[in-house]
Amino acid sequence: MRILMVSDVYFPRVNGVSTSIQTLRQALTEAGHSSLLVTPDYPAAAAESGVVRVPGWQIPRDPEDRLMHPRALTQVLDALDPADFDLVHIHTPFLAHRAGVRWARRHGLPCVETYHTLFEEYFHHYLPFLPKPWLAAAARMISRKECDGVTAVIAPSSAMKQALLSYGVSSPIHIIPTGLRLADFSNCDGPAFRARHDIASGRPVMAYVGRVAFEKNLDFLLQVTDQARRSLPDVLFVIAGEGPARASLERAVAKRGLAGNVRFVGYLERRTELSACYCSADVFVFASKTETQGLVLLEAMALGVPVVGLAEMGTKDVLQEGQGCRIAPDDVAGFARVLTPLLTDRAAAQALGAAGRTYAANWSEARMGEAILALYQTLHTGPVAGGIPAPA
Repeated sequence: MRILMVSDVYFPRVNGVSTSIQTLRQALTEAGHSSLLVTPDYPAAAAESGVVRVPGWQIPRDPEDRLMHPRALTQVLDALDPADFDLVHIHTPFLAHRAGVRWARRHGLPCVETYHTLFEEYFHHYLPFLPKPWLAAAARMISRKECDGVTAVIAPSSAMKQALLSYGVSSPIHIIPTGLRLADFSNCDGPAFRARHDIASGRPVMAYVGRVAFEKNLDFLLQVTDQARRSLPDVLFVIAGEGPARASLERAVAKRGLAGNVRFVGYLERRTELSACYCSADVFVFASKTETQGLVLLEAMALGVPVVGLAEMGTKDVLQEGQGCRIAPDDVAGFARVLTPLLTDRAAAQALGAAGRTYAANWSEARMGEAILALYQTLHTGPVAGGIPAPA
């Protein structure tokens, strides 16, 4: 099949949506199918086969993202030959959604959208001057309207599907998680990472990898670190990633006197440094309550790093007690009680990590790619073939 993808975000912007798109495109290529991705241009964007970059502007107060120029986006899409594509796959609900749906409808092509992000839980962090109930209601209304404007919706988890159903979405919703490219997580050098960052080989290390954003509940993990150091004074919490919450978290570290127990290492190269960061940790920790899946949990498991996390929202589908993880309660003392034994008992941590490797293999990109291809084929040849309905 030939797929046109449209997204408001992609690498070098690092987040779960970018990773999901890249993994899916690789799986499609390896299965003998093709895709073209239309996405924003970035100052540091490298040329990539099958990716068309659209110029745009930096978003105010958000230096990591770019807003595609609407006219430029329209020109890029209008220059494409619809005969070259069988289906449109949209990955974000902003300009990409509107332009992608309009193009698919004009050319009579089926259109699927992956609902990657639970925006209801995100908007209030970035628009704090507006009432949270208003923002949540707006997010639900927009999500319902957009999801009902496509042929089918992909939800990364059962919790995400239930959320969309609660919004009143009537389009078919298919649960297909993002797959894990296991070849990228087959080996790494944790000791080398520790040496580069001056971390003693025997020091207990807990790590987080991902966007440093308010919705990731990282302040909770700082409190857990504070609790854990009561029995492990030299415990170190390594935070890999960047985002709008970093300055606030750094102030919290200073206020709590945690400067010697917390290390921010910023963005890391995904195929080398990032894997080494995972492997440098005794335990991977995760406390977000708004994830639609939580791919980093599987990445840690694939590398044999045990996970301690909250089973909330989409992570409920990923975290299975004993399958590479320990599920912690949603309170600081309780989380620390689950975490601390794994930081001190290396044998237990290694056994749990080994179980995680086996478990993560069930989430391979090949298996998830097959599920998406099956959906594509149904949309292309089934009763919905011939495009998407016009807006009411």
